[in-house]
Amino acid sequence: MNGFDAVFLGIIQGITEFLPVSSSGHLVLAEYFMHLKGAGLAFDVILHMGTLVAVLAYFYRDWVAMISSLLPGRRDNASRRLLLLLVIGTVPGAVAGFLLEHAASTCFRSPWVVVFTLSGVALLLLLADRVNRHDRRFQGFGKIDAALVGLSQALAIVPGVSRSGITMTCALFLGFTREASARFSFLLSAPIIAGAGVYESIKLIREGTSTLDLNYLIGFAASCISGYMVIAFLMTYLKKHTFLPFVVYRLALSAVVAAVLVF
Repeated sequence: MNGFDAVFLGIIQGITEFLPVSSSGHLVLAEYFMHLKGAGLAFDVILHMGTLVAVLAYFYRDWVAMISSLLPGRRDNASRRLLLLLVIGTVPGAVAGFLLEHAASTCFRSPWVVVFTLSGVALLLLLADRVNRHDRRFQGFGKIDAALVGLSQALAIVPGVSRSGITMTCALFLGFTREASARFSFLLSAPIIAGAGVYESIKLIREGTSTLDLNYLIGFAASCISGYMVIAFLMTYLKKHTFLPFVVYRLALSAVVAAVLVF
């Protein structure tokens, strides 16, 4: 893998991590069709850490408020409650990631898996976007809502599902506005990405391969910058628009990949 590959994959990660189109699915397809070497699960995690910095930077006020709410004498119950909801939503994804780590890096990394998950979740997202009124605001998230969204996040261990796509879809089915669904999905991404990053870093240290070359740092920077820009775009876009363009994109991409694999 060279510097160009690192930048390319970093930009793909940054763009697709927060759009409901699956970052891991795009990385699998890029690796398969472009024959990129050295872009395994460890490099995926490095790119995810770049998007972690992006989501921490964009929602820094929320994170500062949540951390501050834990200090003695602080009575910011809303921020403390939000932190609890994120903890509840994180547990299912963390458990799934731990139990299915091997499958995520081997049998799930197939273009055919991506074809089916891209199209399947696209139809679910379309249904969720159309059938409900979407009148519940962000402040209306409760413990059961967080648990259900967290359970859906566990499915994102399979490339092509899309962590943001499946969590937004679940929140839409629960009646939340598109903007509220996206905001909770973005905030929920931080602990799961951070946990995966710490876990993979410990593995690298134990294996004696903890040194990161320049290409890893390039990929990290590319995913961070592009990720921040996409978050800003989507939070504005969803105030007045639907998820239809992302549904069309997922279906079109799955059809194209299927055609290439068959013919």
